[in-house]
Amino acid sequence: MKTAGCAFCQIANGAERAHVVFEDDLSIAFLDKRPLFPGHTLLIPRQHLETLYDLPSAITGRFFANTKLLASAVERAMEAEGTFVAINNKVSQSVPHLHVHIVPRRKGDGLRGFFWPRSKYSSEEEMAAVAERIRKTGF
Repeated sequence: MKTAGCAFCQIANGAERAHVVFEDDLSIAFLDKRPLFPGHTLLIPRQHLETLYDLPSAITGRFFANTKLLASAVERAMEAEGTFVAINNKVSQSVPHLHVHIVPRRKGDGLRGFFWPRSKYSSEEEMAAVAERIRKTGF
């Protein structure tokens, strides 16, 4: 199902122009209009899905196989030393349509970790308590 007001659905159905670098029946990948670096690519499912949680298990493997394929292609095409592959769910998701960022990386490129300062747990006890909370969610 496509959503008429969704910019990424418009790209997926051809109503909006994009620099497409890959497509198949499941997904389409195109250059980000506001890249961190040239070659920054977005991979989206053609189906309108807002978050990773909405991705049906039946297509998860294929979708991430396409992610892997694109990460390798972007790295080689941009002569990068590696890639940063990321998904935002809800927070910082400027378009509410699942998309994977594939960003070419080089040592000293200016990006730091996950783009924000990292910190440490105050103690082993705090770390153990957080781990327990996650385990108790009932996967």
